[in-house]
Amino acid sequence: MSNSSIVVCGTGIAGLACALGLARAGFSATLLGPRQVPAARPSDDYHPRVYAISQASRDLLDSLGAWRLMDFNRVSPVESMEIYGDAQGHINLSAWQDVREALAWIVESSELERALQQAVQVLGIPWREDHFVGLDTNAAGVQVHTRQTGTIQAQLLVGADGARSPVRQAAGIHHDYTPYGDMGVVAHLDLQYPHQQRACQWFTGDSVFALLPLPDTAKGPQASLVWSMPQGQAQAWMAQDEPAQQAFLATHAQAITGGRLGKLALRSRPQGFPLTFERTAMVAPGVALVGDAAHRVHPLAGQGLNLGLGDVRTLVQVLLARGPHRLPGDVQVLACYRRRRAEPVLAMSLATHGLHRLFGSGWAPLAWVRNQGMQMADQIPFIKRRLIQAAAGE
Repeated sequence: MSNSSIVVCGTGIAGLACALGLARAGFSATLLGPRQVPAARPSDDYHPRVYAISQASRDLLDSLGAWRLMDFNRVSPVESMEIYGDAQGHINLSAWQDVREALAWIVESSELERALQQAVQVLGIPWREDHFVGLDTNAAGVQVHTRQTGTIQAQLLVGADGARSPVRQAAGIHHDYTPYGDMGVVAHLDLQYPHQQRACQWFTGDSVFALLPLPDTAKGPQASLVWSMPQGQAQAWMAQDEPAQQAFLATHAQAITGGRLGKLALRSRPQGFPLTFERTAMVAPGVALVGDAAHRVHPLAGQGLNLGLGDVRTLVQVLLARGPHRLPGDVQVLACYRRRRAEPVLAMSLATHGLHRLFGSGWAPLAWVRNQGMQMADQIPFIKRRLIQAAAGE
């Protein structure tokens, strides 16, 4: 049996960031999970999954030493955003309205993982390439059992192991799960007109159609499509052959966007994932959850990863402030972490869940109210600044 102050189970973005944050704060941290090195991609080939990184998340990644390791030729700033309701509602947000460089930065999942893995290697953080199989708590913290290499005695186990978190299940942490009945479909598109670093989002009643700016390719401007739609419709579209998929996109995109960016064409095959609303208690004796293991929200605001990186930032802060007489896995320390995350997680959950329900209702008076509300918000600079600051994680 080996020893480590803190074991971080999960080697995706949240787990890598958590291990880096803990190590830079002076804790002895060990990563537990498979090491999957992202494959190098040709200049015009982009990973299908991208994230909108907020200012707060960028600041965290910079403090971890990962942001400077990014290939900025593959990062696209979002300088403005257009949000359309299902009638005449419209909000236009620009970074200059709050004197900012950008509203967010669009980053590929693989590029972010590559930079984080490189930062982990630079710091020499131990990485046990094994699988978590169970845990036992004791007076010293928690014994972490692995499939191949035995047991690790730790003061704290951090579950950063995704939405189906084995750590969460083993620790018996309560988990609420509500399926939306929708899927999020992602793909990259060729655009007829330049996006000018502008993100666009349309609420159509039964779907949310979003275009996120990406760097230009040899063929011209491109964007990442994130389209949440009823599950049956999504599955039918993804099952079609390429010409039928292109035709489906062309017809629906024209109707939704009104040709805002001209003709849209698929650069990659659509890929989908089910959309769920999930909440947990976040902690148990000797165990803390971060990222998708702790919560999942609707992607219409693009804040899922930012919420997870906020978990990492808060957990490190709480552990640093715990006092010398308490271990990292102390129940009072973990209760403090849970309290600190309760408000931002609840606020984001209510916002995304509420917007989904608001725009999913076909009741005519409600449709009028939501679109009039957007029109009014677009005329009030203070509200627009607050929306920008909320998107930045402030």
